[in-house]
Amino acid sequence: MSSEDVFHLGIKALIRNQVGDVLLMQVNPAKLNGEHKDYWDLPGGRVQKGDSVEDTLKREVLEETGIVEIANIKSASMVLSNIRIPVGKEESVGLILSVYVCTVPEDAKVVLSDEHIAYNWFAPAKTAELLRVKYPSDFCEAIAGLK
Repeated sequence: MSSEDVFHLGIKALIRNQVGDVLLMQVNPAKLNGEHKDYWDLPGGRVQKGDSVEDTLKREVLEETGIVEIANIKSASMVLSNIRIPVGKEESVGLILSVYVCTVPEDAKVVLSDEHIAYNWFAPAKTAELLRVKYPSDFCEAIAGLK
């Protein structure tokens, strides 16, 4: 058996409002595979066959937040997350997250899907603190330093 690891690619939206706060979604513990703790995360999901990054980003933001329009999509970072995804009885894959900064209209209203139990807008420093469960320290430090 190979010692190489296998990873899925997740696309995440770092959505900022007009005052610079970041939208986080509190994950519904009942929807987690094998994990039953809740945590805050950026909206997003895994790339499906045939989809582009932009397709994935728009689909996942719509599904998780109800926000139809996102704009100014720019690559921010790619990070190896602290999450393992079960893909069988005894196997799992790692998760690489490709994060994109984007904006939404000022009047955008968030509507939760069943994947989340809450949402909130947090200042970058608080966002970084809440994301430490899933994201590496250097990524969180970069978010904390957002202006």
